[in-house]
Amino acid sequence: MMLLQRLRSFLQGFELRSTGKWFLLSSLVGIAAGVGAIAFQVLSQAVSYFTISMIAGYAPGEAAGEYHYLHSTTGTFQPWLLVAVMVGGGLVSGWLVYTFAPEAEGHGTDAAINAFHNNRGQVRTRIPIIKTLASAVTLGTGGSGGREGPIAQIGAGFGSYLATRLKLSSRDRRIMLAAGMGAGVGAIFRAPLAGALFAGEILYKDAELESDVIVPSAISSIVGYSVYSLSLPPENRFLPLFGNPIRFQPPSPLELIPFAVLSLVLVLVGILYIKVFYGTHGLFKKVPIKPHFRPAIGAGLAGLVALALYFGIGQGEDRRLLSVLSTGYGTLQGALTNADGLGIKLLVWVALMKIVTTSLTIGSGGSGGVFGPSMVIGGCVGSSVGLFFKREWSALAQSPPEVYAIVGMAGFFAGCAHAPVSTIIMVAEMTGSYNLLLPTMWCSTLCFLLCRRWTLYIKQVPTRVESPAHRGDFIVDILEGIKVADVYRKDRKIRLIPEGTTLDEIVHTLAKTHQHYFPVVDADGKMIGIFSSDDVRAYLYDETIWHLAVARDIMVTDVVSVTPDDDLNAAMRHFTSLNLDELPVIDAEDRGKILGTLRHKETIAAYNRRVMEHKQAREAEE
Repeated sequence: MMLLQRLRSFLQGFELRSTGKWFLLSSLVGIAAGVGAIAFQVLSQAVSYFTISMIAGYAPGEAAGEYHYLHSTTGTFQPWLLVAVMVGGGLVSGWLVYTFAPEAEGHGTDAAINAFHNNRGQVRTRIPIIKTLASAVTLGTGGSGGREGPIAQIGAGFGSYLATRLKLSSRDRRIMLAAGMGAGVGAIFRAPLAGALFAGEILYKDAELESDVIVPSAISSIVGYSVYSLSLPPENRFLPLFGNPIRFQPPSPLELIPFAVLSLVLVLVGILYIKVFYGTHGLFKKVPIKPHFRPAIGAGLAGLVALALYFGIGQGEDRRLLSVLSTGYGTLQGALTNADGLGIKLLVWVALMKIVTTSLTIGSGGSGGVFGPSMVIGGCVGSSVGLFFKREWSALAQSPPEVYAIVGMAGFFAGCAHAPVSTIIMVAEMTGSYNLLLPTMWCSTLCFLLCRRWTLYIKQVPTRVESPAHRGDFIVDILEGIKVADVYRKDRKIRLIPEGTTLDEIVHTLAKTHQHYFPVVDADGKMIGIFSSDDVRAYLYDETIWHLAVARDIMVTDVVSVTPDDDLNAAMRHFTSLNLDELPVIDAEDRGKILGTLRHKETIAAYNRRVMEHKQAREAEE
């Protein structure tokens, strides 16, 4: 507590956009995210070791660059015990989530996005803790899911907590939430650059970037990645997630044609993924039981699907089919290094059934991410398409199928999540190679464009304009684009009051007009002051001074006015700060010459018209 108070006092010495302030805050968020990633990884592996490995005799395959804090020792594989363990994991996860933090259900990235846009960046303190425990149990017991959702919510939760304790503004809290999200993703996937971009890009459906969070997210992502890497042995410390850099020659420009075909396939599978995922989620919401038990049902059904695949397609001998459970990175590793050894049939089955098991696990309320399964689905689809081209279209599709796996990983998630830039970078960092940047960009861009109607993250908003977090920003921007000359009525007749007009004459004038504000002019017709009908009412009950007081006695000389060249933002500030309904419009060259008046309701009407024009223009583009 004392430390936080000192830190708060220290930060008060910085300007809002100070480099020093954000370097310090972002570094703290990065440290917390890195430590959180380590804790989550160790806890997940511990749960896996003591449940599915020791009880069911099954060790899920992992990526080549993954470090195992606990070395799994497996005995005889017990298929039905695997299902029992998954059901037990679902029960524990459901109890944790729905008892202590219902917001932690499902994939955590959506919850962080929602907090950014709609909750002023606020995340309850207990959510990261519950999310860590529930996700570790879900994934550790074989549930199909990814790690990015939990770790993103862990980082986002700490960023929000720190900002709240330091009594920072809502804007700063949102930035720290996003920085925490980027740091978590950058650490767990060993992709610091992608983590920084992911935090700014994942918030919106369209090609929009939250520029305010990029620098803080970059700092936090670098620190988070560095802290996480320190927990690894030297030989794993700078190793990409999928092992040593995967080197392939850049494909021929003509090969962009088969990559375009791959994009179409990925879009179709992506739409299927989104429809099945949210369809399953909707069905489980309708199941008439306590939500605490739904994750157990979903996990059990996912286990049964895996066993049906194992005994049906694999005839009880090919455990690679069980990669539809847990992260599935083992089979994805094979698709990236030895696609021929897997074959089209196995790859297609794994991709399609991964959709089903992930939907059952996460859609039922289990806790986990959707990025990891997306990588597996996209990689398997890409690899199978590459194998097909190798057999049927080898003259044009000359790249090995492993290239199509890498491109498929990027394209699939870019389309489903509407995050093409960060996904391209993330896949390159996870595989350790930028040689395939051209086809990856091509495929990711096509998938993004073709999949714009569907998104895996339903809490995304289209652009900054539609975000409640930026609602005030864009009112100002729109008003700044409109001039007073475009709005005020030049044909409105204004009754001017000579400075020598008696109060008696003014009272009788008020009875004959609906005008509320009255400019006072001198003998040359120059405005020297103004008064309102409310100012006159103060004298109505004292008739003795009606013939003594004149306009000069009741007018205000400190006149607040605007010129035709002023924007409506300046006018709106006058209206709101002084509680005025009308402003005199004066000549910019001759400050005493009055041209008309601008009314508050006219300003609001102009703003509403401009907002409607923007909305109609966007609808026309879409």
